[in-house]
Amino acid sequence: MKNKLLSAAIGAAVFALGTSAASATTLGDVKAKGFIQCGVNTGLAGFAAPDASGNWAGFDVDFCKAVAAAVFGDPTKVKFTPLSAANRFPALQSGEIDVLARNTTWSINRDTALGLNFRFVNYYDGQGFMVRKSLNVKSALELSGASVCVQSGTTTELNLADYFKANNLQYNPVVFEKLDEVNAAYDAGRCDVYTTDQSGLYSLRLTLKNPDEHTILPEIISKEPLAPAVRQGDDQWFDIVSWVGYAMINAEEFGITQANVDDMKNSPNPDIKRFLGVEADTKIGTDLGLTNDWAYNIVKNVGNYGEVFERNIGESSQLKIARGLNALWNKGGIQYAPPVR
Repeated sequence: MKNKLLSAAIGAAVFALGTSAASATTLGDVKAKGFIQCGVNTGLAGFAAPDASGNWAGFDVDFCKAVAAAVFGDPTKVKFTPLSAANRFPALQSGEIDVLARNTTWSINRDTALGLNFRFVNYYDGQGFMVRKSLNVKSALELSGASVCVQSGTTTELNLADYFKANNLQYNPVVFEKLDEVNAAYDAGRCDVYTTDQSGLYSLRLTLKNPDEHTILPEIISKEPLAPAVRQGDDQWFDIVSWVGYAMINAEEFGITQANVDDMKNSPNPDIKRFLGVEADTKIGTDLGLTNDWAYNIVKNVGNYGEVFERNIGESSQLKIARGLNALWNKGGIQYAPPVR
């Protein structure tokens, strides 16, 4: 509770500053310094984590690289700021970072009271539970009386309380601010249950001493649309960050990949030619304040949405997460992007 109150107080204090920072045109500031400052998780396998050499990789990291590719034509022109759940919003509000891509749920409070803007949902998730197989628990409805490890300052903590209250279940929350503290506590047996976004559970299970001894329960108890966020007050930057995500979705729908993007410039399809910036009268880039090949640069340097998903968290990765809701709208999912025209 203390952490949440502190975070709220800090957020209120820097809101005015954040509004001022956004109004100075983030794109101009980014170009002047020569890189994008992107806020990411402190370490969540598959989403954002540094290797032994300090090189960041993951699903959210690739989104940051895609923004850099769109703005600079170079995916390396990005720096990463690892952020806890408690300090991620103040970092964005104050102007310390330019965009937050840190498995963050889009909610009405965050979209209004915190002065942030969300639009493109890069991962449709939901909160779940992980337990030790030795408990012989098959459903979250069997968890009454359990101790539950949870990270403070998150929608996860609120959803947990709502779910147990709605189902007349008792529980003992074991709360920590930092993700690595929650992980260590669960792995050490200080709690019976670990709850967070289900995608995060798949990731965190890999870091446990004995991953195969843990199972993820079937219940999804919330809607968790995870989305990048920017400060309110700069519509141009909001549009750029949003359309980077939409471009990656559209590229997958068009069948444009890193491997074939150069050949696709010769496609007879006018929508594809427009998307890649090769039609003479196209203004898809200049209207954003970018070059007309911004979408080409994203796909060439980072890949389409499906490629980024698959290599970081999909069936080809250690996490082996199925596309599910994150499949394209015409492939059984709900990922859908407005047309680029």
